[in-house]
Amino acid sequence: MPHLNRDSDSDASTPSRPVPSRANGGEPRRRGSVELRRGQAAEPQSDSFLLDADEEPMFTKTDPWRVLRIQSEFVEGFGTLSELGPAISVFGSARTPRGSRFYAVGEEVGRRLVGAGYAVITGGGPGAMEAANKGACEAGGMSVGLGIELPFEQGMNEWVDLGINFRYFFARKTMFVKYARGFVVLPGGFGTLDELFEAMTLVQTRKVTSFPIVLIGIDYWTPLWDWVKNTLLAEGMIAEADLGLVHLVDTAEEAVNFVIADTKTHTAP
Repeated sequence: MPHLNRDSDSDASTPSRPVPSRANGGEPRRRGSVELRRGQAAEPQSDSFLLDADEEPMFTKTDPWRVLRIQSEFVEGFGTLSELGPAISVFGSARTPRGSRFYAVGEEVGRRLVGAGYAVITGGGPGAMEAANKGACEAGGMSVGLGIELPFEQGMNEWVDLGINFRYFFARKTMFVKYARGFVVLPGGFGTLDELFEAMTLVQTRKVTSFPIVLIGIDYWTPLWDWVKNTLLAEGMIAEADLGLVHLVDTAEEAVNFVIADTKTHTAP
């Protein structure tokens, strides 16, 4: 059998591929599942990044490292909250002052939810979040705070029994939904609206089932809901059935009673 010389030019019709050399970056090499060729092959080895001293640890600012941080937040959240039991997430403004009407309502929501057998989950900050945590704590129930890193430091309020701090909004928001059986929403700003509309979207698209959403403060929420009906629905941007995604009430008693009734009549698959 004739010897086949893979380096020969005997088949002129087959285009030859450039052979990497030291001039263009060295021999091809692998870095885990990644294959590096030409100029990329000259990059330092992963072990070099790990073992060499570096006065500027830029690896902590790379996307692969962020993936590990994100993973760690999910692992920490799942591990900490997996045995929490039935819970309701309570949202509202961090700017709600102590002594105000809605602060008092938030406290009552926390107390009533604990009385109904639920843990209370909030964003862990001041204002309406603090109120709900305080009501839950004083009622002897589980008071949970899921904090977030912000440019203006808020810190965990003193009524949180179990607190987790997150770097990433999306990881934190996953915990609000995954470990809650419903939302109670007090008056709030952009953050509260973000959480509210995300919950509505998840229910609308059936990503979550049996998930009551209650808004407390009819006067506060009615202008927004009128816009939803008179603009979104009128322009065909939502279906009429979507108006049933939320329930507006004025008192903590009504809110908690609605949550209890809804969660008892529906069972998630």
